[in-house]
Amino acid sequence: MPDIIQLLPDAVANQIAAGEVVQRPASAVKELIENAIDAGADKIQLILKDAGKSLIQVIDNGCGMSLTDARMCFERHATSKIRKAEDLFAIRTMGFRGEAMASIAAIAQVELKTRRHEDELGTCIIIEGSEVISQEACSANFGTSLCIKNLFYNTPARRNFLKSNPVEMRHIIDEFQRVALANPQVFLTLHHDGQEVYHLPASALKQRIVHLFGNNYNQRLVPVEEETTIINLRGFVGKPEFARKTRGEQFFFVNNRFIKDAYLNHAVLTAFQELLPDETYPLYVLFIDIDPAKIDINVHPTKTEIKYQDEKSIYAIIRSAVKRSLGKYNITPTLDFDQENSIGHLITPKPFEEIVQPSIAFNPDFNPFANEKKASEREIPFLRDTNNHHTAIPRNWDTLYEISKKEDALQHQMHEEKSIPVNEQEITKSSEKQFFQVHNRFILSQIKSGFMLINQQAAHERILYERFLQQLQNHSGVSQQSLFPQSVTLNSSDFELLKELLPDIRALGFDIREFGRNTVVVEGIPADIRDASEHQMLEQLLEGFKNNLSILKLDKRDNLARSLARNAALKAGVKLSMEEMNQLVDQLFACQMPNLALNGKPVISTFTLTELAERFEK
Repeated sequence: MPDIIQLLPDAVANQIAAGEVVQRPASAVKELIENAIDAGADKIQLILKDAGKSLIQVIDNGCGMSLTDARMCFERHATSKIRKAEDLFAIRTMGFRGEAMASIAAIAQVELKTRRHEDELGTCIIIEGSEVISQEACSANFGTSLCIKNLFYNTPARRNFLKSNPVEMRHIIDEFQRVALANPQVFLTLHHDGQEVYHLPASALKQRIVHLFGNNYNQRLVPVEEETTIINLRGFVGKPEFARKTRGEQFFFVNNRFIKDAYLNHAVLTAFQELLPDETYPLYVLFIDIDPAKIDINVHPTKTEIKYQDEKSIYAIIRSAVKRSLGKYNITPTLDFDQENSIGHLITPKPFEEIVQPSIAFNPDFNPFANEKKASEREIPFLRDTNNHHTAIPRNWDTLYEISKKEDALQHQMHEEKSIPVNEQEITKSSEKQFFQVHNRFILSQIKSGFMLINQQAAHERILYERFLQQLQNHSGVSQQSLFPQSVTLNSSDFELLKELLPDIRALGFDIREFGRNTVVVEGIPADIRDASEHQMLEQLLEGFKNNLSILKLDKRDNLARSLARNAALKAGVKLSMEEMNQLVDQLFACQMPNLALNGKPVISTFTLTELAERFEK
């Protein structure tokens, strides 16, 4: 029997490895930008077409590569970051495995132009599917320019699994934001289909956060700083009142490398305990500087997981540092980028010589009773001289007789209404029913066998959910035009998500059009939504959509209808009139599933007379 085990060809091995390293265009963007940072670049440009499917180009002004290095960088396990196994425990660079460039070259058409500062000519290499097409000298700017065209062109199965352009663009923006936060000293730009999405000049960390997420974030940030023998911690956390319902704006960096760690995330949430509403998550951008020998980053292909020698101590340090910063700085909004509002900054220091003891001036001859009338001269109302014609006539004297002119109020008698028998399975007309509101949260109605309680918020959510779902299917949403259109500016990730959802959002009744960079104009909102701010409604809609997407994995339209229904529904504590209660109950029992809330819990609870009798007979 012949041997059956054979070595795979390099091209096939590279394509298999690419499945772990490059899962989508965002993975390639991350690897290329991190390589540019490792090369010492302080200016990096990212250019995309079709959300990276057609083109990903990264241009940097780093150290560049020689002719030999430019060719070697596409070989598997070829790297300049480490030389021996012990170097793995002293890594400060982003890349070190030497797999990224070989994997990218195996599944795309790659063009590399690079030149070192000391060279007159650069090197141009073209590779397609791990095969070198050409290699020659060329004129080039110092640094490196790397073009990746037609990603996954030779692996059509993987290309077919890519999502739509807005979805892939959101993943790219997520990776871009992580690199930008970790390297605020680097000038970064991002262009997509000819439009500039980000223009981030080199700045301090706080300015970088504001440039990425918006100017209103300047008021939300609380600085955190702690130096210990184990770790050095620095960064910012968000104030509790600005917490959101999704975990999107939470960043941990260990030695400037973005990581995902549920254990450390729990340490931050514990510090916010009793400060946050239920199911909300704070913003934080925290940097941990630790000795590389005390961690292991060679755990996962994406390098987002790290093992620590002393996890419990790091947990305690993070929790205590965040808790102390919230107590120390969360006093008033920050007015500028560099100054934080602590108590020490509220005091203006003075030289010791200029401090003068306060003096008190007083008049020793002052008599507070000199100008007052004597007791005998004071006017006492009941002892006035009636013979004095100059005495003032009391004001409003004519009101003394109004009581006698009023008619006796009619005493209305309470007539007992005749009870109408109602089957539990059917609800009679609203005009024949009497409802009561309990603590402005529940609607109580009498039925034949007892009474039922309806959760008004859950009921209204169910009504709106089914209505919005039908509008999405029929594109029949009715819009209420605004008297003054409102412009709403979103962060880049939310703007890309809004562009993806725009056809369905318009079907719900929103009248929205794009208006420049990351900005839309809202000219109308659904007629079912009352007393809502356009900006707040859009933000809540997108937040709810992202939250449902991460937890429930719903269909896009179902997710959108669910998110809008929860935000637009009546909240607990709203007082309803009898007519509104009648209308709410009628609409609820016209739904397909009136008994089930959006969270799977019951909307209606029924209490029978037998249950009541048993409770009182105990």
